[in-house]
Parts: sequence; C-alpha cells; structure tokens
Amino acid sequence: MSTRVALAVGFTLGAATLATFVYRSGLSGDLPSLDLAKGAIKGAAPDKLRFQWQLKRDRHWQIIGSPSESRETTDQLENNRGACQSGMVEVKGQMKIDASPNAQYDGSSIEELQKTTCKRWINREYPERCGEFDREKWLKVSQNLPTRQMSYCIDRFEYPNQKGEHPWIMVSWYEAKDLCAEEGKRLCTESEWTFACEGEEAMPYPYGYVREPEACIVDQKWRAFHESAFQSRSALPAMAEVDRLWQGLPSGAQPRCRSPFGVYDMTGNVDEWTRSSRDGERPSILKGGYWGPVRTRCRPATRSHDENHTFYQQGFRCCADPGAPAVQRASTWQDPASAPLPRELK
Repeated sequence: MSTRVALAVGFTLGAATLATFVYRSGLSGDLPSLDLAKGAIKGAAPDKLRFQWQLKRDRHWQIIGSPSESRETTDQLENNRGACQSGMVEVKGQMKIDASPNAQYDGSSIEELQKTTCKRWINREYPERCGEFDREKWLKVSQNLPTRQMSYCIDRFEYPNQKGEHPWIMVSWYEAKDLCAEEGKRLCTESEWTFACEGEEAMPYPYGYVREPEACIVDQKWRAFHESAFQSRSALPAMAEVDRLWQGLPSGAQPRCRSPFGVYDMTGNVDEWTRSSRDGERPSILKGGYWGPVRTRCRPATRSHDENHTFYQQGFRCCADPGAPAVQRASTWQDPASAPLPRELK
C-alpha cells in the first residue's frame, strides 16, 4: 500500500494506530518526539478521528466534504449578488458609527451602548454574553448616532466560500490576506464585516436581539487544548488535536444564521480575520467569535493577536468592490486519496 493511500485510509483509523503507523514507517524523525506524537494524538483525541481532514497549501486544515450546491445555484436562490462576483453579496446602506474617535476609550462606543440595553445577562464577566437585548430601548439610544454610507461586496460564506464545505482553519492574517488577493479580492475591514453582520439597525446579532444557539452554532462547551500539539500546524498531532476540538459546521448549514444582507455564519462557527478600522493599532482583528461560550455578537472584536497568529478555530472571508473582476479559482473539492500529505508522511 502506498503512503498516500495509507493516509486516506488512516484518516479514519484510531489515533493510537496512526501514531504507530508513523513510527513503523520510519518517518517519526520529523516529529518533535515519538512521545509527543503519542501524547498529542492518543491522549488528546478519541479512539477514532471523527472527521476526514485534508491539508491545504501544506499548512491549513479543512474537513473533507463536497459542496451541497454550486455557487451559481446559490446566487440564483439568494438573489442578493447585485454587482458583485459570483458567491458574493452586495452590501449597501447607512452604517451607524461611534459618535467620536475616542468612543472606545470613554465608554460611549456602540458596543458599550448596546450593553446598556441588555435585558437578560447569561454572564457579565468577560467574555460577557447577553441573552436578550431590548430592541425598543436600543432604537431610542441609537437614533441620533452618526452614520456612514457603505457599498461593497462580501463573501456569502467563510472561505473557501462554498455552501456545504467546511471553512479552512489554522490560517494567519497574512495568509488570509494573500488568499483573498489570489481571487482579486481583499481582506474585509472590521467596519465592512460589522455592517454586513448587523445591518442598518445595528442589531447585536445577525438574526436579531435574542441570543439563539439554535440559529448560529454558539455556546458549545469549551474544551481545553493541548498546546504542544500545535508546535507544527501541518503535523499529525495538530490534525488529531483539531479533530478533537472541532465543533463547527459546514458553511450555510444553519439557514437562520443569516444577516440582514444575506451573509451566513457571521457569528459562531469560526473566528474571522479582518483589517483594523482604527488608526494606530495592529491590523489583525478577529470578528464573530467561534462555536464556544464567547461573545459572538456583531460589534465585539478580538484585538490581542498579531498577524502571524494561527489557531484551531480561526478562518476568514473576503471583500471586494462592486464590479471588480473575478479571478477564476479551481474547485476546492479533492478526492480524499489525493489530499496533500502531512510532512511526516511525504
């Protein structure tokens, strides 16, 4: 049996068996140590891997699966493409913006104002979660906020932007930026992402004012991660640890997880890289939250990671200007037998 075919079969083998395969193949020298491989795979994962994984660009992980419908079909059914490339949504309207440049420091930002309208807290400590916001109160609080005209295109789903496919994960900010550029697009700014999520009313959640775990995949139980497994993100221990931690869904799997403009999975599923809209700070901003018990609202952002940071729940989507020409990209679907190999098995 060839090594490549063995990997395709090995995706569904038990984790301990996979570690033994590495050892018996004489390929364990690239691992930090055999003990690390066994500890990261056997100790941190169930007896069998739950998903089949493929390595993209020798560094990113994606669950193997096929699209549930073509982009052209999705475009026709959604009917919100406008002047954008296939697979994108046209976003136009007036975005509510902070009253002053210092709003994030003096407590008068939209994010802080929204919190004053929370009727039912799940927990108030960081990362705070509100079970229900008072819409009537929020409309009064926000009615005199300044606005900015917005007009742009945004991917309907998380990259690779195909309904039914799982998002790519373990992607750095730099890599996300380059992958968008390959398609003639750009990484969304924080403001573009936020407006596509909340709409002109600046709703706290893309689907409204009440937190609904059934709408978007959020509030799943947090699982402690084994940091040693990610010493090399393209290695087998990383694949096994990602498999153990993963609680996300394919793009578009939850039809109610849809923003006012028709953009899917903006809260929950995976964190998404954006470009900062504030002067004087690092550009790498994460939006949306992931499947765990975190804020997962439209306004909040994570600003603590640099551009090289990669992790098991991080992905992205792209933006573009209306009318921008599309760059043809090959299908992301691959037969499992031809999936790229982790470096230990090459």
